[in-house]
Amino acid sequence: MQEFVDQMNNTIRLSGVPRRIVSLVPSQTELLFSLGLGDRVVGITKFCIHPDDWFRSKKRVGGTKDVSFDKVKALNPDLIIGNKEENEKSNIEELSSIAPIWMSDIFNLDDSLEMIQKIGKLVDSSDHARLLIENIKKEFSLLQNTVSAKFKENRPTVLYLIWRKPFISAGKNTFINDMLNKCGFANFMNEERYPEINMNSQKSPDYVFLSSEPYPFKENHIKEIQLIYPKAKVLLVDGEMFSWYGSRLLESPRYFIDNVSAL
Repeated sequence: MQEFVDQMNNTIRLSGVPRRIVSLVPSQTELLFSLGLGDRVVGITKFCIHPDDWFRSKKRVGGTKDVSFDKVKALNPDLIIGNKEENEKSNIEELSSIAPIWMSDIFNLDDSLEMIQKIGKLVDSSDHARLLIENIKKEFSLLQNTVSAKFKENRPTVLYLIWRKPFISAGKNTFINDMLNKCGFANFMNEERYPEINMNSQKSPDYVFLSSEPYPFKENHIKEIQLIYPKAKVLLVDGEMFSWYGSRLLESPRYFIDNVSAL
């Protein structure tokens, strides 16, 4: 029997290498694919869209906020992997009667790298995880060099919107906030987590980023926001690059470099 401590300081016990895993978080599902787990992942959510062949072939157990107890139980998992922010506490507590649950808790890049290392050990794929972490660090080092050259002193402010009606933004103490900082930007919002905001032009950010998720902002929303903040530059951004904290981190620095350089 092996013991593993998750990022919420919970200890789970496994009798062997897990062979039937249910993943409840899209970015961590993609990570499991990158770690080479293949058929060992038996269940995912309807939002686990990467990789595409898993999305089309794996059993779906509901959404991240409304996981079906019966669907998970039918898969007879020996491990469930979730996240504190993305999954509902009551759902997780109910599912814990089916199998051990390992939970992540992510606020920044360091948390993400720790999660990758811990999950790598959990699923007996430490070598894959180690290489992935090394490559992610290299990519973020390149980003840091670009940011240092681009923004030597004053950092532009960004209002990062994740929802409409009501408008909700990513505030401080979020993974998105850490990614904005890594890009060389300062978060326009001083509130923590995901505050609902009253949009007015009394004070304007330098930029407004309209995320592709969870609300799918489109071109037609740019004009709407531009009317509120006429002095700001309003841009559509790929939400996966700013909020997915698994192996997608290999791609996000290059995306940031291309977009930071273009501003």
